[in-house]
Amino acid sequence: MFLSVKIFDEVILVVPRDSQKTIEQEINSFSDKPVKIINGGINRQDSVKNGIRASSVNSDLVVIHDAVRPFVTKKLIEDCISACSYSDGAIIAIPPVDTIKYSTSDIIEKTIDREFVWMAQTPQVFNKGKLLEAYENQSLNNSIFTDEASIMEGMGYSITIVPGTEKNFKITTRDDWNRAEALLK
Repeated sequence: MFLSVKIFDEVILVVPRDSQKTIEQEINSFSDKPVKIINGGINRQDSVKNGIRASSVNSDLVVIHDAVRPFVTKKLIEDCISACSYSDGAIIAIPPVDTIKYSTSDIIEKTIDREFVWMAQTPQVFNKGKLLEAYENQSLNNSIFTDEASIMEGMGYSITIVPGTEKNFKITTRDDWNRAEALLK
């Protein structure tokens, strides 16, 4: 999808070192748009940071997307980018349909009002300079974050929620894989 969106000046794939050559060959076999393939880090935030650092110095925004969400749409991408015109960043998210419980053990400690809860997806789009500043912040350096919005929140930046769709799901389980195969049929 990202290769077909005209707004992008560059596409960067961050991949495991041992897969770089194979992925490079695959991408070059079907993509007319140049794609940079770079090595990832030991965790998500290090991988994303590597990707951002490899981006053009002329880039104002960075769009971060998980490869395990293959059903993202052009509209979601464009809406997320547009939302950055009035905030420091934007994420795609959906409201939960289930009741949300909080527990640090097997005992429920409280029920969280799902009216105010969102389940984050990707893409996530940020002002590049502000995201790099957040990465460099000493007080955040020893923390591990599961998404870049968390890093930006930690710095007090304004992050907008763009309503997503359940079709932009993450493939992490066998059931997710089966769902993805069914959608492709």
